[in-house]
Amino acid sequence: MTSFIVLAAEQKSAEVTDWAARVGWLVGLALFVALVYWLMREGWKWRGTLQGDLPELPVVPSEPGAARLAMSGRYHGSTTAGQWLDRIVAHGLGTRSRVELTLTDAGLDVVRPGAADFFVPADRLREARLDKGIAGKVLTEGGLLVVTWEHGDRLIDSGFRSDRAAEHNEWVDTLNHMINKTEGAR
Repeated sequence: MTSFIVLAAEQKSAEVTDWAARVGWLVGLALFVALVYWLMREGWKWRGTLQGDLPELPVVPSEPGAARLAMSGRYHGSTTAGQWLDRIVAHGLGTRSRVELTLTDAGLDVVRPGAADFFVPADRLREARLDKGIAGKVLTEGGLLVVTWEHGDRLIDSGFRSDRAAEHNEWVDTLNHMINKTEGAR
């Protein structure tokens, strides 16, 4: 019988979960995540305020002409030309979205469902090239169509990716030919 008492004395109950501590940690973690999200949002708004000198985006003229090229795909954002990480967020240029691009003799029409549409007049287009990245998006070499254009006193790079990436080369060739023709006319 003494061995039974010794065995009973050695048995321990399972630890009871301290729910108050767990709930406290979860609430603390949720508050931390909310704080980080709020700080990111405030940083985005601050960047837009700093870029407030950027003029309003041009709208499509009433007679843009016939479409030379059309493409559907994704708009990945705009940056200061040559600085692929300096995102421009003013006037919705930092908002990623689906895109319908149409190139006419008047310029480049950028239609973005759920975001602000804009138009780049032909005389403001500066360059088109294939690249691998723009703020927040990195692809394989040549996976991104980047169009450089002038807006106000700034040069801006805007990144697009077609649903059919094989179209990118035709866009680069056509845009650069159009830009060279426009510059020659000036």
